[in-house]
Amino acid sequence: MHKTLKQGGTFVVEPRRLSKASAELRTRGFGEITIPPSTETAEKQASRCTDCGVPFCQNACPLQNNIPDWLRLSAENEAREAWRVASLTSTMPEICGRICPQDRLCEGGCTLNQSGWDAVTIGSVEAWLGDQAFANGWVEPIRPQAERGESVGIVGAGPAGLAAADRLRSEGYQVTVYDRHDRAGGLLIYGIPGFKLEKHVVQRRVDRLIDGGVQFVLGCEVGKDVTLTELRDRHDVVLLAMGVYQPRVLSAPGRGPDSTVAALSYLTHQNRRDLGDAEQDGWHEARGKRVVVIGGGDTAMDCVRTAVRQGAASVTCLYRRDRENMPGSAREVVNAEEEGVVFEWLGAPKALLSQGDRVTGVRAARMQLTEAAPGERRDIVPVPGADFDIPADIVIEALGFSPEPFAAHEPNLTLRDDGTIKVGAVSFATSLPGVFAAGDAVRGASLVVWAVREGQDAAAEIDRYLKTRTEEVAA
Repeated sequence: MHKTLKQGGTFVVEPRRLSKASAELRTRGFGEITIPPSTETAEKQASRCTDCGVPFCQNACPLQNNIPDWLRLSAENEAREAWRVASLTSTMPEICGRICPQDRLCEGGCTLNQSGWDAVTIGSVEAWLGDQAFANGWVEPIRPQAERGESVGIVGAGPAGLAAADRLRSEGYQVTVYDRHDRAGGLLIYGIPGFKLEKHVVQRRVDRLIDGGVQFVLGCEVGKDVTLTELRDRHDVVLLAMGVYQPRVLSAPGRGPDSTVAALSYLTHQNRRDLGDAEQDGWHEARGKRVVVIGGGDTAMDCVRTAVRQGAASVTCLYRRDRENMPGSAREVVNAEEEGVVFEWLGAPKALLSQGDRVTGVRAARMQLTEAAPGERRDIVPVPGADFDIPADIVIEALGFSPEPFAAHEPNLTLRDDGTIKVGAVSFATSLPGVFAAGDAVRGASLVVWAVREGQDAAAEIDRYLKTRTEEVAA
């Protein structure tokens, strides 16, 4: 049983520890830290499912995966059938099994977890099933029963775009995916570090799509290399699944154009190294430097853990709220602490300190939580006279992402006030006939599993539209 602590009148369950390499070993490189379970271990873990009758794990999963069913099959030495069941609801089980914040989703809803025991390690079993499937040839190629003449252009080769391409090609549509990068995968390739998701895991999914007839046009940015109007003329339907990549920036005195590093640029540079790309001028690296990462989400955790592996002299995460109110995965915080990251909770950046053109530190205000109004989140206010300085050679901004100004390329595309694309309540249809949107472009920055879900659902709506030529259009 894991510990339960009482803090501020609420019970907080400590994150369960997965089977993973020691911090000393795993920080030597960028390989995945989780130790793959043996067949015996995976089956034993799956057998812990209590078949509780009310599948809280399934209800907590954005994909509504049939978790109790494939856990039971795994426990009964029916891994191939378990894989088939897992594949019915997800186009990327082995990827979601690795990177989903299960502690906030399926495992957090597990009846064992709710009873104070360690949850079933659902994510590790899901990833194990996927690895077994690829290793044993259980992953069936995409071979549509009948080819359809209609074509679909998908903008974005990230999780939403790849999931939609899988489903649409399986229905026989001619699918072309456009992406600005030189590799398909989006954030799965360039944003998420290898210690959470090794790139061959993503590439084999892309290879399956290519083998199934999906066409990829890489190095092609919509609005620059091709217009949306041209894509609409070229395809019967266009799906916008390009995600959100515009970083939110720190507003503080002392911040100049080169004084900070954007989180995604930092992570992309390291992922390119891992992929074998030649080193380029301007690529960021933290070896021997004092690193401060501002932010408390999963991207911030990716940055601090990357800096440790690059050999930083020190790594500090500065977050304005406390541990219990941070948006990132509690499991990732534990991993980061084990690897030597220092957390400055309740610290908000006030200014960047510099000497000449060189950043030397971050001045931060010590914050405190206020009492929450009924039904509202506790606010934060500065503690008078409690400012403090953190030495830094590199300051990484991990403050989240906003949609890019896509409307500049297509003024007739209706957006919400926050810049995300407005779609119909259930149809994923935009204000432009024959144009759909899904994933972060619609939701804002969110989880990969939600992008997969929306990519699959959007594909189903596109299939319905092409077969009936009717659609709900966003007002």
